[in-house]
Amino acid sequence: MIGPYVLPDDVFDALAAGAGGRPAVLLLLRARRSRNLLLLRRALDGPCGRAVEPAADLLAGVERVAPGAARSVIDGPAFGTWAARTLRDCPAHHGGGCAGRDLAALAVLAAVRAARPARVTVPVREGRLRLPGLGTVTGLGETPEALVVVEAPAGAEGVPGTSAGSCRVRVLTAAGERVLPRDPSRPGHGWQPVAVLDARHRGLTLRLPLETAAPELPALETASAGPAAWQDLLRQAWELLVDNHPRRAEELAAGLNGIVPLPAPARGVASATSRHAFGTVLTSWPADPERLALTLLHEFQHSKLSALTDLVTLYEPGGRPRLYAPWRPDPRPPGGLLQGIYAHLGDLAFWQERSGSRHGPAQADAAWRLARTRAHVERGLTEAASHVRLTALGTRFLERLARTVRDGNRGGTAAGGGSGGERLARAVARVQAGDEAVWRLRWAAADDAATERLAALWRAGRPAGPLPAEDVRAATGAVAGPGPEFGRWAARQRGAERARPAREAADAVLAAPGRAQGWAELAAAAAEEDRPGADVLRTRTELVRDLCVRLTARQPATPPGTTPPGPPDPLTLAAWPAAPAVGPDPSGGGPAADDAAMPPGTAPPRPPDPLALAAWLAGTAVGTERSGAGPAADEEEAVQGAPQARGAHPARGPGRVGRGEPPEAGPAPGPPSGDGLAVPAESGSAQAPMEPARSPGPDPAADEGPVAPAPPGPGEGPTAGAEPGGGGAPGQKTGVSMSQNARSPLAKTSATG
Repeated sequence: MIGPYVLPDDVFDALAAGAGGRPAVLLLLRARRSRNLLLLRRALDGPCGRAVEPAADLLAGVERVAPGAARSVIDGPAFGTWAARTLRDCPAHHGGGCAGRDLAALAVLAAVRAARPARVTVPVREGRLRLPGLGTVTGLGETPEALVVVEAPAGAEGVPGTSAGSCRVRVLTAAGERVLPRDPSRPGHGWQPVAVLDARHRGLTLRLPLETAAPELPALETASAGPAAWQDLLRQAWELLVDNHPRRAEELAAGLNGIVPLPAPARGVASATSRHAFGTVLTSWPADPERLALTLLHEFQHSKLSALTDLVTLYEPGGRPRLYAPWRPDPRPPGGLLQGIYAHLGDLAFWQERSGSRHGPAQADAAWRLARTRAHVERGLTEAASHVRLTALGTRFLERLARTVRDGNRGGTAAGGGSGGERLARAVARVQAGDEAVWRLRWAAADDAATERLAALWRAGRPAGPLPAEDVRAATGAVAGPGPEFGRWAARQRGAERARPAREAADAVLAAPGRAQGWAELAAAAAEEDRPGADVLRTRTELVRDLCVRLTARQPATPPGTTPPGPPDPLTLAAWPAAPAVGPDPSGGGPAADDAAMPPGTAPPRPPDPLALAAWLAGTAVGTERSGAGPAADEEEAVQGAPQARGAHPARGPGRVGRGEPPEAGPAPGPPSGDGLAVPAESGSAQAPMEPARSPGPDPAADEGPVAPAPPGPGEGPTAGAEPGGGGAPGQKTGVSMSQNARSPLAKTSATG
């Protein structure tokens, strides 16, 4: 009999709220293990089956005598990434480079942990034999493979508590024999071990390999900080987490299974999570315990959501493919946006506690980071509600998430609230507005024909009407941040009382329309002064800029002795869309009825400056400023303004988040390397309401925070979150499970249900 997994309503809601607790993590872990077993079944049945079969047989034999040893490998950092790569893009199914052969290295680890004698052939690449969880044999030359022999004392096989040191591991090649140290955690000649980090505090233990031998994970082989330094840092970070975030520490103890050290970026910390390596954190050297603690919280949120989306569908295809995420320098897919929102709930909890427990400058820094993180999440929720086609479960998920954000915001933006909190909120809002304006100038492109149409309407004194559709370009290659100029400006906002005056910022834009930083300051100033068109300046910056440039370039020639026309005003432009037509303003305030050359001796009408353009595009009638007013009211010519976003702001008020229809009950089958795969339970696992997930492939899904994205894995670029698959609502059957009476999950029978 094959039974399904059941995701109870309360577990779903607890996960949606950001935490979930240890029971929820254990449920997700079992579901991910079942998914990995299905991927193995697919690999055996596919074109790589002959290459996979010997190692799969060894794993099945280990599972019969030592199920815990087999599970530890299937749950480990390397198994899921191996399976996904083998199924998706194995470079040579039948040749010597077949990715399926790499399962043999994992089978060696299982045999050593079970003290089971074994002989298996493992690929050698670039003179290195990588044994995930154990270490790397170096200096093997040009040999393509090695025979690994595991020898164990009689009677030790499968005995609980048997030490890996009881085994003798020999590596045989055409050039000779290598014997690994009895204790594989100790370095030896030509042997680089995988160190195991251990932290204990108040009865909670965290034991993590510092994984450098997994071929699918881009580990730093020679870290700037050695295992002893990582051990000391993890110990301090673990004490911080257990003392201040005990429930989340219980989650980490149940679900984390490894740290992969990454090369350090130029500044900050790079961290990431692979969608297929549940509980594995990829991170560069964090330098201090606080940063490591934050990284573990943040990245484990990614793992939980990746495992959860194996079981439920949160959104449907369609909608905008590239979205704005304020914590990232590049456009994100819908799944990446949801991943980032969810991961930042860990950051929110962390900085909430730090802002309340620190004093002096440290408290001010924590309060700033808390306010920035909350603003990021709120903006991400708005983007998801407007542009992601959420299912009914997705809507429910974001509603619970938004409630967590609202509950954490009670009492003010900063610790203590009051005027200091209001000033902090203004500073954060300025940086947010400037950052989004710079992002749009970098990634969004205004359509030439649509922009020319708007320019003609402006010159004719007509309302703009609905804004043209957005076009956000896809990111290619390495993506850097907005640059040091913006960073310096953003840093100054923390101590600034107010933004630069909007009028002054508009003049600076007119003097240098190609300078992105000027548009950031203008967007921030317009938002703070609540100028008409401030939203357009922030969310359609590229359109206002292109209009300014186009209108300035198309001014009529000025006859001798006449006053030259002034430049367009971005703010009036931005507030323009629903503004009705106006006639020429002799003082140069509004758009002229046409752009014909004026007779000699007369002053031509001056088009509005950037402030006027912004107000015009927003459909707001504005009064005369330095360069004049925007269009005046005319009921016959009025047209509908830019459409409003779908859905209310989920972090600031009640109501539905986004839209979507409930998914069909039951499993939604999908390709083995992506989402939508039916998820079987392990053999013998309970199926009742048990207390209790970034793109397919071996690459790490690039992190949505805390500082910088990690580099892509071999052959892939960073993505945050794949299209969620699976199906079914909490409390409904999702996926399939293996029967207690069925053969081992590793046996060569297809799982069906």
